[in-house]
Amino acid sequence: MRFTDFNFHPTLLEGIDASGYETATPVQEQVIPHIMAGKDIIASAQTGTGKTAAFLLPMMNHLITHKHDSQVSALIVVPTRELAIQIGQHLEGLSYFTDISSIAIYGGNDGQNFVAEKKALQLGADIIVCTPGRMIAHINMNYVSFAGLQFLVLDEADRMLDMGFQDDINLIINQLPKKRQTLLFSATMPDKIKKLAQKILHQPEEIYIAISKPAEKIVQRAYVVFEEQKLSLVKNLLQTIPFKSALIFCSRKQNVKQLARELHRAKVNVAEIHSDLEQQEREDVLLGFGSQRIPVLVATDILSRGIDIDTIDLVINYDVPNDGEDYVHRIGRTARAEAEGMALTLISEKEQNKFAAIEQLLGKPVEKSLVPQELGPVPVYQPRVRGGGNNHGGGGNRRPQYHSKPRNSGGRGR
Repeated sequence: MRFTDFNFHPTLLEGIDASGYETATPVQEQVIPHIMAGKDIIASAQTGTGKTAAFLLPMMNHLITHKHDSQVSALIVVPTRELAIQIGQHLEGLSYFTDISSIAIYGGNDGQNFVAEKKALQLGADIIVCTPGRMIAHINMNYVSFAGLQFLVLDEADRMLDMGFQDDINLIINQLPKKRQTLLFSATMPDKIKKLAQKILHQPEEIYIAISKPAEKIVQRAYVVFEEQKLSLVKNLLQTIPFKSALIFCSRKQNVKQLARELHRAKVNVAEIHSDLEQQEREDVLLGFGSQRIPVLVATDILSRGIDIDTIDLVINYDVPNDGEDYVHRIGRTARAEAEGMALTLISEKEQNKFAAIEQLLGKPVEKSLVPQELGPVPVYQPRVRGGGNNHGGGGNRRPQYHSKPRNSGGRGR
């Protein structure tokens, strides 16, 4: 289905065309008509399916084609600054040929930004994208009015609840008119999300697309190695695999700093993102990475959901993520929408149980690739969690038994 089939306003179609969108993804095909029909939505879709455009486009079309006052017409609440920035950038591109105004409101920036946010809230902006804590700060100063609000979007709702924003979300919702259109998007549907949906949605349309499964176009491979072999393997992969933009995930910011430092020494054009950076530094790095001036970015899980860059065609898990959901979100940074991508995971001897649990969630083993000969012997893949067991890849204090084997022979352990 093409975007021209939705009967969007011509000025919005210009923005869609300029953004390079042609064919709608499955979640867009299912969600957009319901939003245009005025329905509340609860949607669960795998990461990278195009859900941002799925809620932005019909909202923008409504604001273009219907009269609205100068107050805030749509509020989009997201868990992280990075996601707020990304959605704000989407908005700017799609609305370029329209008269829709928007602003992203998030913490971690300077006083000038706060003043600009206050002005936008007082004078009115059509669409506000915000993080919960920052919006609460403005609400508490008694100049925010949502009297004219027509749309509320909760994006990455499961993530927001996991981060402890339940009370903030409730407070924000209590400030909104009860007559509105509410759109809730969540990567997963635990009971707490279902309870929230029952509380704030009115006769919603329910849309579920490939929950907790990576996009089919992502080529998944893994390498079984000793921990001390990971750095050499990453250098080898970056040298031998063609890519436009590579995103490398580490579980700890110390690992991010060390890996970025070592890659820089190896003459790799690399940048890093973690919680120690100032917000302006993060934005500068994301801008350079998104424009492909910086081809390699090393990051913590702060970016596993908070980045939406279509050119990422290689994701490397330097550390095995803590659970299957984190794995799905990490590798979902590649193969965005209709693109293809590759996701590689480095599995140390201590991480084998965790990765086996991830394979259980996926419902199939991930191909174990051959390790380059020059790296030397590698472990056998012998996780204790196999075909059963708990979902966390641990289970007591027993360690799996490992044996060094000649290179590559341990890499196909299934």
